[in-house]
Amino acid sequence: MTDLERRYLRLLSAYPADYRRARGAEIVGTYLDLAAPGRRWPSPADAVDVLRGGLRQRVRATGAADLVPGVRLAAVLALLAATSLAGVWTVLELRPPPPEFGDPAAGPFVSLGIVAWTAWGLAALVHALAPARWTRRAVALAVLLTLALVPAAALTGLPRPPLFVLLPQVGLGLVALGAPDGLPAPLRAMPLVAAIGANLAGTNLLHRHVFAGSYYTWTVVPVLPSAAVVVLGVVVLLGVGLALRGDHRGGWAVLILLTPVCLLALQPLAGALDGMPSRFIPSWTALAATAVLVTLVGPALLPLALALRTRWTRLARTHPSLPR
Repeated sequence: MTDLERRYLRLLSAYPADYRRARGAEIVGTYLDLAAPGRRWPSPADAVDVLRGGLRQRVRATGAADLVPGVRLAAVLALLAATSLAGVWTVLELRPPPPEFGDPAAGPFVSLGIVAWTAWGLAALVHALAPARWTRRAVALAVLLTLALVPAAALTGLPRPPLFVLLPQVGLGLVALGAPDGLPAPLRAMPLVAAIGANLAGTNLLHRHVFAGSYYTWTVVPVLPSAAVVVLGVVVLLGVGLALRGDHRGGWAVLILLTPVCLLALQPLAGALDGMPSRFIPSWTALAATAVLVTLVGPALLPLALALRTRWTRLARTHPSLPR
């Protein structure tokens, strides 16, 4: 057995055991036939393909065949929300504070956030014009640049958006990485249209003299919780409508989007934890504790739901009268 074959077999552990026994040799043989001569390691594309196929088969084994469509639906809504928010934040970045309030070193923008928000606008443009694989790359770049704002601000001493603005953007971006292939042109254009619409609305509605000290802090009080309500409302309505037709992908989309939605509503949730009225800004400790709680509990709900679905599927096989 060659090193390459051994490494493909290790990757194959992503598949369920029964599937590996039935088709493992065939799958590995196919990859070996296509590999370049002398290759010792699987290519990154092959590794991702094997892992993705294994995950797909494990999901099918649970009886949750509608999970993957649910991921795709959640990705479309997440990209729509992320690009819309980026459009709003871009307006604020382009309105630097007066000299007496601002940091002259910050230049023509309020903070380093303009780099990330521009990347999100680029992701919306790529989604409208290019195949889905390029959208995923553009979204990944936007997520990385959003995360990079924290160390960049520490190294340069320039201001950046607060973490309670960056966290939901990263959460939405991670979900948006599941952007589906083959969407019709009008759906592909929606994030770009939403970003432009949010930018125009922000230009007309946001106050022109918001100085740096209250730039994001006071703007996110209405914007982020409102975005949370809109995203949750849309996905729940879609989920109910699809469930009435026997399609449960909307339920999975709700679970997948729950963490980004809670991050969008971080301030009111932290305010409730802090015991403060919603019109006040919660303490940093309450915000941090709520963010940690959300990022731990939210993602844990999906495997829990999958485990419950698996158990229900097994019960339905032994009791045919139960709905599947």
